[in-house]
Amino acid sequence: MMRTIHDEIQQQTFSSSGQRAVVNVLFTAGWLQDRHADFLKPFGLSVQQFNILRILRGQQPKPASIMLLKERMIDKNSDASRLVDRLFKKGLVIRRECPSDRRQMDVTISEAGLSLLAQIDRESDQMNRLIQTLTDAEADQLSYLLDKLRSEG
Repeated sequence: MMRTIHDEIQQQTFSSSGQRAVVNVLFTAGWLQDRHADFLKPFGLSVQQFNILRILRGQQPKPASIMLLKERMIDKNSDASRLVDRLFKKGLVIRRECPSDRRQMDVTISEAGLSLLAQIDRESDQMNRLIQTLTDAEADQLSYLLDKLRSEG
């Protein structure tokens, strides 16, 4: 049985459909974030660390600056420098001084980082199941509506 936002937060009325939609988006974002964090925990990664590794894999073989990582991260409030430090200590990224600007660090994903992402990709069925309640058309429509919502603000 489908649980509505009314059921989830035990609130039966909202001031408008728009308010209900905003509450639903925020609640669902938190719900997805929690499931994603639970999925990544056995791999020793936070959601933000995983996001950085995926950005670096997409950048490969070009290095990324901390500024580029921060710009491309899903959570814009994350401390990208600290996250890179933690990933470096785990051996998942490589940091090098930028040859053109010694104050900047070039960051690339290591072989260990690529291997961990490949392992996560192989086991991602658990995360994929979260969205399987939607058809491809519904998932496309949801993405379109969320993109439209952001373009208005």
